[in-house]
Amino acid sequence: MDSQSPIESSNYDDDFEDYEDDFEEEECEDEEVQHEREEIPAHQRAEIEAIQKAITAENDQVREKFPGSHRKTCEEDPNRDFGNSPTIGPVRGAFIDFGAAKQREISSNMASKQKKRSAELLRLIDLDFSVSFSMLDLPPLNEYDVYIKNFGRTNTKQAFVQCNEDNVDRDIQTDEIETVEKWTQHPGEGNLLCGGANVNDALSLDSMAKNVDSQRLTNFLKSACQVISVLLEEDEAEDHASQNVPSKAASLSVSDGCAQLNVNLPFLHGREILCLHFSQVQRQTLLSVHSLPKEPGVVQLASNYMICVWNIWEPSAPQKILVCESEVQCCCFGPSNVVSVFAGTVDGSVIAWDLREHSTMHYALQIGGQEWILRTPTFSTDGVLTAVNHSCAVKAVYPVSSACFDNHDVGLSLFSSQKGSSGLSFQLATLDEGGLLNLWVVVELQKADLAGSLIDLGLIPGGKIKLIHSSSIEVNSFLPRNLMQLGPPRTLSIRFLPSDPNHFFIGTDTGLVSHGTRHGLHAAPKLYRFQINGSRPVQVTCIDFCHFGKTLFLVGCSDGTIRLHSVTTELPVIQWNESTRGRSIQAVLWALTRPSMFFVLDASSRIYVWDLLQNVSKPVAEESLQSDKITAIAILGDPEKPSASSGLMLAKQSGGIEIQYLMKQWSEPHLNELETLHYILQKTA
Repeated sequence: MDSQSPIESSNYDDDFEDYEDDFEEEECEDEEVQHEREEIPAHQRAEIEAIQKAITAENDQVREKFPGSHRKTCEEDPNRDFGNSPTIGPVRGAFIDFGAAKQREISSNMASKQKKRSAELLRLIDLDFSVSFSMLDLPPLNEYDVYIKNFGRTNTKQAFVQCNEDNVDRDIQTDEIETVEKWTQHPGEGNLLCGGANVNDALSLDSMAKNVDSQRLTNFLKSACQVISVLLEEDEAEDHASQNVPSKAASLSVSDGCAQLNVNLPFLHGREILCLHFSQVQRQTLLSVHSLPKEPGVVQLASNYMICVWNIWEPSAPQKILVCESEVQCCCFGPSNVVSVFAGTVDGSVIAWDLREHSTMHYALQIGGQEWILRTPTFSTDGVLTAVNHSCAVKAVYPVSSACFDNHDVGLSLFSSQKGSSGLSFQLATLDEGGLLNLWVVVELQKADLAGSLIDLGLIPGGKIKLIHSSSIEVNSFLPRNLMQLGPPRTLSIRFLPSDPNHFFIGTDTGLVSHGTRHGLHAAPKLYRFQINGSRPVQVTCIDFCHFGKTLFLVGCSDGTIRLHSVTTELPVIQWNESTRGRSIQAVLWALTRPSMFFVLDASSRIYVWDLLQNVSKPVAEESLQSDKITAIAILGDPEKPSASSGLMLAKQSGGIEIQYLMKQWSEPHLNELETLHYILQKTA
């Protein structure tokens, strides 16, 4: 036992040294805790002290419950270092975990900050209720999409091949069914819509069905209906001839046949014809102007003047019936087709009709069990409240467009409406007897207004064409001043130079023809005079240009004088004085098929036929129709088709309209006739 005491004493010494180190570390920890306590604020320090008290109380309870646990632990492990143990404190006091307390304090601070921030955000956030929402929106997939979704990866393509394993032949005893392969495509590319091989290969292997062009089909049907109607009327005329129905004999010695237009209609009964005008494009289309009836047969139309649009191939009835309230002095078609009609009235207004308008826009009248559409004017310059309107009677209305002189294409359809051929891009010239020449621009609206226009007062509701004033020319300014001293002359007629519509020629009541231009410098000569001036006043009643060469024109005067002028000379090339024995010339018409032939109508209804190849000094034939006075005359023919029908259209005072077809010797041109005419004129001059 003595030998063990030094060992024990040495062991104790070592233990005490270790305890002193522990006490020093504990004192250092106390200083650090004290230092941390000094750094911790007062309210946090109070919380820490409360926590420490709770921990101390808990340790005391543990010691009271297990009083021998600490001693047993020391006996079981005498070499255990109690100073470095993290769970067992020094012998003199309880263990306090300051790290965990500090962590709890930090967590508490963070929680308080988050609570404060949430309280501030709750004041700014408004919550709402959602009535319905989709928990899952997954569009359906077909089998191919499912397969590609499961199979496909990026930069991967699906490739496939087709083998002929399923093409298995089997022997059968039934007849083989014939099949034909056809294809279709909608919408079709171009005109191709469907196609395929033919059954018996008799036709082409690429037989195709094409899209239907409705516009072309409409135009074709109109043309076909026109032709069928003409053929039916010809058959009816042949039936009358086969039944020995007497036909009207030719009333002129130069004609070999005569035909009449059917004017025996209730609304045309008793009306005198004031004017006739042929279209320059469709030579078979005619305008006839009818006066007021002498004895009103149809009360509704007793106060209306009428213009009838005829196709002489269908003489049974007019194609269109136009009505207006003022007396019509002159009329014309558009320059390139017959879808528009223009007229000048005695009141100074210019009226336009659009023949393409639907019949529901106009008045329908039941007469004799048949319905007739009476078309009112589409536009009238009466609604143009400006000083450019005419204040006196309009004596001439004339389309100004180069198309009317160069385009001689005649279609079968009377009222064609193809795009690009509407003929509504041109100027219209109107001349009144006071010497005012107005130029109007014919405008076609893109869209019709069924409610009417508040600006264009002259345009009817639903109308699409109107006249816009372009410029005005005082033609009396081209006359000499000495003539103006006797008073302003009256202008009676106007013609435009066929080769250049910029030049116009105006006939006056002074016997002079004034030459002017629409724009640019004045051309020479300014006036065309008599060879010998007479003592009495003379009026230039009519002017007409030669349709061959286009440099010669005829002038008819009120004293019966006829003058043949060249555009380049002031005096006439030939002048025939007293050619009608002093009777006023009503019309002078150059033949459309022969350059050396023209016709003259005087005030006593006498027709003079001139052929300069046969006789230069006098007419070769003279016809008198005094039994039924001729009120208007027009010439029928086509310069491009001399072999076609040629003749004179005569309007009678009784209201009838006759077509006198000329004999071939008067209608067919001679060999080199134009050159011969120029030679004769040079020799005569």
